[in-house]
Formats: sequence, structure tokens, C-alpha cells
Amino acid sequence: MPPPPDAVGRDIRVLIVDDQSMIRAGFEALLNAHEGITVVGTSDDGAGISDVVRRVQPDVVLMDIRMPKVNGLDAARTILAMPGTPPKVIMLTTFDADEYVFSALRAGASGFLLKDSPPEELTHAVRTVAAGDALLSPRITRALIADYAARPATPASVAGTLGGLTDRELDVMKAVAAGRSNAEIATDLHLAEQTVKTHVSRILNKLALRDRTQMVVCAYESGLVRVGR
Repeated sequence: MPPPPDAVGRDIRVLIVDDQSMIRAGFEALLNAHEGITVVGTSDDGAGISDVVRRVQPDVVLMDIRMPKVNGLDAARTILAMPGTPPKVIMLTTFDADEYVFSALRAGASGFLLKDSPPEELTHAVRTVAAGDALLSPRITRALIADYAARPATPASVAGTLGGLTDRELDVMKAVAAGRSNAEIATDLHLAEQTVKTHVSRILNKLALRDRTQMVVCAYESGLVRVGR
């Protein structure tokens, strides 16, 4: 993985894709006011998104889900399928139970953020995702947990999906699904933080997952984690 943009001495380049002009203008002004972040382009639809990405070369794309021509989910899939190292995608929505949430995460989006989140959450999300981590709004995380909590347990699927993981890797995956940071997991499991990072990387590689967000989805889908466990 290449180093995060601010680690090589340049601003994080952001592309904003939203069909509401006030949202685009507001987000652009907010992000440009913060050191280390530059909005390099805006678009009002997902149509032609590949050409836009190639032209402005963003590190992070803020992508509205609901747009009139090409919706954000299809646009995100197009971006993430581009050759080379595609930009990270943060999906934006006004709905904390949007039906596209889980599809977007499975498609490889690195984060999900509600449009009414506080301004500091937006800048934090951009920096977090640009650094190679993943991010979910707490309200989105609760919706994710609630959805999988309502499904029947599927213990048989754990062996099939996660059978290649060691017991320690399963412990780490459960902790990631619970929203614990690497430092917190290290304390909980009495490990060095670097060891936790190594376990996380191995889990992602073994399960062919893009990032921690997809790991959380996998943990719930496989039945490894359920509410109350």
C-alpha cells in the first residue's frame, strides 16, 4: 500500500460527487479550510466518473448515494474497478438505514458518512480513509449491527468462510467488528500493537478483503459476531 498523501508532503486530494449544489459548495469550503486537504474537483452525477477521476486524480472521493443519472453505488463500483490504485471512496447519505449501505460496503467503499454529521467528522473521515483505514458513522454502525442481529445465526458458515484463520486471528477479527482500535485490541489481548497490525493484515489477505470495513461486514455475515456475544 502506498503511503498516505500527507506522509509524502502533499495535500489529500478530494473529489466531491453530489447532485445538490449547496452540498458540494459547503463541503468544498469546509474541506479547503483545513490544512492538508484540497478539493480538486466536484461533479453533480456519477455519469462519466472514470474520466473525472483520471483528470483530477483524487486520493478520496466523497460520493452521494442517490443521484438522478448514475447513482453513487454504481459510480463507486466503477471507480474501485479502475486499474492501478483507485482512490478511496466515502459514501454520503441522508439516511442512516439506506438500503444501499451494505451493497456499498461490499463493493469496496472505505467509509460511510451521514450528511448531517458534524463538520469535524467529515474532515476526520477524509484523513482516516486517506491514511488507509476505514470509517463508519456510529449511526451507520448501529444500523449494520441491528440488521445482522435480526438474522438467524449461521454458525456453519463460520467454518466455511473463516476456517483458514487462527484462533488469535478470530479474536482480533471479533475485536475489529466491535469497533476496537489497534491500540485497544493490543491492550485487551495483551499483544504489541504491531502484532495486532500484522494479524489484521493477515486476516485481510486470507479473506481477500479490502479493509477493516469489509472485515466488519464479513464478521457479521459469517455469524462470527452477533449482538450480545
